[in-house]
Amino acid sequence: MDHLKQTPIMPWYKEERVKTIDFGGWEMPVQFTSIKQEHFAVRNQAGLFDVSHMGEAFITGTGSRDFLQRIITNDIEKLEPNKALYTLMCNEHGGTIDDLLIYQLDADKYMLVLNAANTEKDILWLQNNADDTVQVKDVSSEFSLLALQGPKSQKILQKLTNTDLSEISFFRFRQNVEIGGAAALVSRTGYTGEDGFEIYCPSGEALGLWKNILDVGRADGLLPCGLGARDTLRFEAKLPLYGQEIDETISPIEAGLGFAVKLKKRSDFIGKDALLQEKESGVKRKLAGIEMIEKGIPRSGYAVLDKSGSVVGHITSGTQSPTLGKNIGLALVKAELAELENELIVQVRKKLLTAKVITTPFYKRES
Repeated sequence: MDHLKQTPIMPWYKEERVKTIDFGGWEMPVQFTSIKQEHFAVRNQAGLFDVSHMGEAFITGTGSRDFLQRIITNDIEKLEPNKALYTLMCNEHGGTIDDLLIYQLDADKYMLVLNAANTEKDILWLQNNADDTVQVKDVSSEFSLLALQGPKSQKILQKLTNTDLSEISFFRFRQNVEIGGAAALVSRTGYTGEDGFEIYCPSGEALGLWKNILDVGRADGLLPCGLGARDTLRFEAKLPLYGQEIDETISPIEAGLGFAVKLKKRSDFIGKDALLQEKESGVKRKLAGIEMIEKGIPRSGYAVLDKSGSVVGHITSGTQSPTLGKNIGLALVKAELAELENELIVQVRKKLLTAKVITTPFYKRES
């Protein structure tokens, strides 16, 4: 795996003899103990994820706010310094180029957090759509990202900083927070459906911070977590994975992400006309949550059929839910078939197995 990119945590993986795989060109761990054990650690105590493969870009300049408003589906007017926003970038046809977080660092300075596999494509898209009032800079190599997630996250991280973390509310952040000697941007965000923090620090300080957090969290049941638990956790909370629930052929409205599409915001944005038409005439496809009635696990890519045996869509993600103990999936199907309790058929290898449409998200934490 010599050709793969590595995060700054790699020396620790080698030291601990952690098995890694090729994940979109990055050498990453799937699990440290077991996916289930790590999954339940995050649901009940806390888990620490190395997500340093994610991309970061700085958008600066006097025209940066107007530029972002034109590029994204959500409304940048909601942002102010130290506040974050979830949004999507679409192409002219309303397909999803990426979903991302935007952090407003200052009046004319924003940080965009991009999906790892899309970083180069996204940077190019941003640069091609920018004018001379805006600078787009890829700073991915300068930053590492650690995600501390779970109900005990605040208690654990508080041991390493004098900043009162309780003052950072959901989708807010603080810059230059000193954590165990490292200066970091600390954000109350995550990809697990739990409370927690995402910690952006200079790449050179990431390994020390990783070890520090694991050390102080051990007594509270903190576990290092890999890609496997990250996927089961985000799936239960119905948080989309690029390349599965969304891609350039799937619109945010089809994917159930209409809350991040502001068609009435003051300025036009790329993809608006296509999305407006979809909203007015109704989508042809919808993302539906399904539970298997017959025994079988719906996996990504499996065909979904109606009762007459016609193919009406496919599974985007599916697994045996550790929290619920049920075989569940997300299916992109013809809109009229996404009604609750509607029965569908999933082709699991050579078997045709019955499933029913259920409410999503599959898991929601008690606030």
